[in-house]
Amino acid sequence: MSAIYISAAHKSSGKTTLSIGLVRALVERGILLQPFKKGPDYIDPLWLSAAAGRVCYNLDFYTQSREEILHSYASYLAGKEMALIEGNKGLFDGVDIEGSNSNAAMAAFLKAPVVLVINCRGMTRGIAPLLLGYQAFDRQIEIAGVILNQVGGGRHQSKLIRVVEHYTDIPVLGAVQADDRLQIVERHLGLIPSNENSSSEAVIARLAETVRQNIDLERVIEIAAGSTLPESISRQGSHDSSPSYRLKIGIARDRAFGFYYPDDLDRFRSLGVELVSIDTLKDTRLPEMDGLFLGGGFPETAMEALQANASMRQAVADYIERGGPVYAECGGLMYLTRTLTWQGKKCRMVGVIPADTLMHDKPQGRGYVRLRDTGRGPWPDLQEEASSEAIHAHEFHYSSLVGLEGDQRRFAYQVMRGTGIDGRYDGYVYKNLLASYAHMRSVGGNNWVERFVAQVNACKY
Repeated sequence: MSAIYISAAHKSSGKTTLSIGLVRALVERGILLQPFKKGPDYIDPLWLSAAAGRVCYNLDFYTQSREEILHSYASYLAGKEMALIEGNKGLFDGVDIEGSNSNAAMAAFLKAPVVLVINCRGMTRGIAPLLLGYQAFDRQIEIAGVILNQVGGGRHQSKLIRVVEHYTDIPVLGAVQADDRLQIVERHLGLIPSNENSSSEAVIARLAETVRQNIDLERVIEIAAGSTLPESISRQGSHDSSPSYRLKIGIARDRAFGFYYPDDLDRFRSLGVELVSIDTLKDTRLPEMDGLFLGGGFPETAMEALQANASMRQAVADYIERGGPVYAECGGLMYLTRTLTWQGKKCRMVGVIPADTLMHDKPQGRGYVRLRDTGRGPWPDLQEEASSEAIHAHEFHYSSLVGLEGDQRRFAYQVMRGTGIDGRYDGYVYKNLLASYAHMRSVGGNNWVERFVAQVNACKY
């Protein structure tokens, strides 16, 4: 097995689009490639999964222990030939001044050589001190190559290559000239997800062709082959001894809702749960199921279709009122409120949560969050003693809830870091519903999947 880490000097360098193209181009060479994404992200992994033809998994220092990261990395790499890890933000960016959860830290931890994607717009000789500074800043990582992106033309490209070769020992692996056709349309949360983009396959094919024409794939493969993979550490608390349930849980999977961590879905299945897909835009009724999971997404971009499907909205409301166990995250939370307002339009939603959702021009909650369980949620605590450990998760929403009373008795979590629903609390509780802005991962001691499944099972029997 081999590995390569794709990073950049800063965000919006074109790292994601080139990673997508690289993944597809390498897969088409016959390489069994496993993609990974560093940090909390749903959208980039959807594109990387589509490009690879297999699921992309997240690696994140904030929500996972180092042992869990190594376990996931080794487990999902088993039987594959190569890992491609796409970083987030810039190579040295992180939550603290020491860079303990930066891309550089992850690359060093996984012993993966780094390829830097540099946005060269308006830059010539200045690329040399940039690269030299990145090399000198952290000697634990190996910057094994650079890809020049957003190049202004043949003359600009020649100058850049000469400068890099003259002042540094970093090989130039390729140069991609500025081309609007290589851009994936963005909106407030980043790239439009591939599950919403009807032309996603054409976009991926175009990016792969660009990579084949402009990047030395043989050199990329050679660099990856020179990596030394870390020794795997088995995670404590193996899932082998977990109980097995015979349950069906509905899961909203359509262009309005699609943000789910694949390893969490794997965890559902390992517990004996059958996940039944629901299209909230087209289905007129809920399937036979024991519980319901409404994940994140972009309900605002489909709010007219959600409003038009009155029978589904009523079915969800009736299910919750009957005491059906439901978990909703972010977009799912928004769907359960009375109305959703965006760009001057207001549409009716499910109406179980007594509040209205209002979209804003700027983020209302963004980044890592830390929550404390208030003990008022509907999920059982599966540990022998109540845990006092903080829950590490993340949030990214441009919406806020208007009109919801801030009664602490209604909330499952106290917000220690982040925004949540009202700046103090998150996790609205009503009957057997738990709805929050926080996006959870069933890692790092936060065994939310097991707790939700235990609640579903208790409601069934």
